[in-house]
Amino acid sequence: MFEIRHVQPQDIFSVIKIAYESLPERYSPEVFNKFYELFSEGFLVAEKLHKIVGFIVGIKTSNGIARIPLLSVDKKFRKQGIGSALITQFLKEMSLQNIRQVELEVRINNDAAIKFYKKHGFDVTETVPRFYPTGEDACIMKRVLRSC
Repeated sequence: MFEIRHVQPQDIFSVIKIAYESLPERYSPEVFNKFYELFSEGFLVAEKLHKIVGFIVGIKTSNGIARIPLLSVDKKFRKQGIGSALITQFLKEMSLQNIRQVELEVRINNDAAIKFYKKHGFDVTETVPRFYPTGEDACIMKRVLRSC
């Protein structure tokens, strides 16, 4: 079993390792520290047997709107419901923060991610050409949260 909890400073190295091993972009450690400092309520980790196996980073972008720039699960722990648990808990946390809408972007050819987010109530709202440094297009996805 695994636990979803707020990130702690000592978790950051494990988060960076997962990001490095599973995401195509390379992020400096300062980016993760900045996410933690700016909006720690939106930075959650999944822990299994005292090991960080996944994370989600969310930030408030404006009044009532949050964005998910990063979500990743260690490749050895995928297909166990960890990503779903992370996003479900994140959406609950955002409701408590009076967030009305959550946005994210995903590579247009990442069918698995698009399907995952659709399963969690997100809809594709637009396409942004050449969004990524590699020149790839992105789908912008949004989900409106219910009022408490």
